[in-house]
Amino acid sequence: MSLPRTQGTARRTAAPAALPDADTVVAHTLLNCLLREVSGPEHQTAVSDGHLLLRLPRRGALLRVELRRTSLIGAHRFTGPVQEQRDGDWEHIDWRRLAAHVQEELSLRTGVRNEEFLDQIASSHQAVTAALEARVPARAGGPAAAPDRYLASEQSLLFGHRFHPTPKARTGDAASWLAYAPEVGAAFPLRHLAVRESLISEEAAEPAATAPLDRLADGRVPEGYRLLPAHPWQYEMLSGHPALRAALDRGDVLDLGTGDAPFAATASVRTLYDGDTFLKFSLNVRITNCLRKNASYELAGAVALTRLLGPVLDELTERFPGSAMLREPAYRSLALPGPDGSPDRALLEGFGVIVREGLATRLLPGTTPLLAAAVADEYPSGPGHISRLLGGAGPGCALDWWAAYLRLLVPPVLAAYFDHGLVLEPHLQNVVVCVDDDGMPAQVLFRDLEGTKLVPEHHADTLAGLPAEVAGPMTYDAERGWDRVVYCLFVNHIAEVLAAVADLHPETEPALWAEVRATLQAYADRHGCPPRLAALLAGVPLPAKANLLTRWERKADREAGYVRLPSPLAEDVLSEASDHVWSHAR
Repeated sequence: MSLPRTQGTARRTAAPAALPDADTVVAHTLLNCLLREVSGPEHQTAVSDGHLLLRLPRRGALLRVELRRTSLIGAHRFTGPVQEQRDGDWEHIDWRRLAAHVQEELSLRTGVRNEEFLDQIASSHQAVTAALEARVPARAGGPAAAPDRYLASEQSLLFGHRFHPTPKARTGDAASWLAYAPEVGAAFPLRHLAVRESLISEEAAEPAATAPLDRLADGRVPEGYRLLPAHPWQYEMLSGHPALRAALDRGDVLDLGTGDAPFAATASVRTLYDGDTFLKFSLNVRITNCLRKNASYELAGAVALTRLLGPVLDELTERFPGSAMLREPAYRSLALPGPDGSPDRALLEGFGVIVREGLATRLLPGTTPLLAAAVADEYPSGPGHISRLLGGAGPGCALDWWAAYLRLLVPPVLAAYFDHGLVLEPHLQNVVVCVDDDGMPAQVLFRDLEGTKLVPEHHADTLAGLPAEVAGPMTYDAERGWDRVVYCLFVNHIAEVLAAVADLHPETEPALWAEVRATLQAYADRHGCPPRLAALLAGVPLPAKANLLTRWERKADREAGYVRLPSPLAEDVLSEASDHVWSHAR
């Protein structure tokens, strides 16, 4: 029997104050993925009697979980254990049995097996468990200076992406990575190498761009050498490489030990911050889905984009003074010759470090930066959470906050695409929201040029001047670029911040989506309503990245496909939802 897929309406209940345990988080995350990518699109779900029912048709399993709140976009909030129907009764099942159900359903659906899938889910569970056990209580809230609040927001993501089957999976056991994990407040000195100048590979968009690397030398680097900082975890993994060992023996590379200044791990794990500059290192570690190293084309591409997009980014900031992009003006790495005389790729990419501007270069005075993913977290695990910014304010104030946020976030992303053929990637982990003393949004900062792409027809001359191996990964065609913009901006980002606000005031969800539509309509009215934007306003389905299927098929993130979600943006949908919510609220 087919179960109808229903959207449901908001229930008037508050979000729980307590953090869930790892078992619950992993189970709920797997259900999110099934709902979005498997059972939902196949119309095998229903909302009934305060529960989500979800069938795995090939496995022959019927599951349910209690609903804390339903969502107009189908991104429901769950509470309590997952249950499975057996012989007419509902029995609790743990995350391991649920994971086995998912594995079997996907095996039957695709005709292939993925034997590493369960291990990756177990790795994610282990990471969540370790983070909860080692969690620093002070990071949960309370007063803090602005820099501390910012770092606390970066390091508060205990559970990760709630629509990814293995959001916290990492290579190795906790003993190998816990000292470098943002979730436990990790801060540590870098490993310092002195490398002969002739063996340094670097590019800079401007002469002073490498200064953040050189200032770390602190007088310890001999004449004729340059400082190359390394992530200590990465140095440990690469220290046995034969070419590196030989270079150390020859004196071409000098191991200077650890530096003095501590760098804090940010949400991405491999990007570190000392309060002045971000350094994005390579890590030969699979985190969530990918091996997190800076490929050679990404090293060169970051600097190329910073150089080429300077005028475009300046123009966008001038038009939208509440927004800016953190640029990546330099990289440096180790270019030891391999057997064929060209730089050894494993070392060139493994030791590649990208310099990213610090917050102070773009931050508006008097504002406090907070990671958007921390603002939108399902659970209030850090001082940047929306519940702490709003501080118990009523629904009217929440709507005002939301309108201000959308006015800062949406227009520059749309203008980048439509006016400049620039595909920004404003997902929750790539945006920093800066708030004033009252917690109101005053600025948004975009970051991470790795995900920023060019639409070729807008940039043909620019791309023709770049090496093919750099230009190719730097582009999306117009359609794929639009899917990426819509997914990152509306599904990954706006829908999740909106959900966090709606957790505080469930009856406002239709009004929150209406504000999204109003922001889009205002932009369309001013800029001729291009066809893709007209379709969005008409309520065409929204693309959502298929993280579960991508992980199952062992694809790179760049090759990820999309599933289509029913849109809550159409005017008639919002009107109907609003009438339904308020009729139930009386």
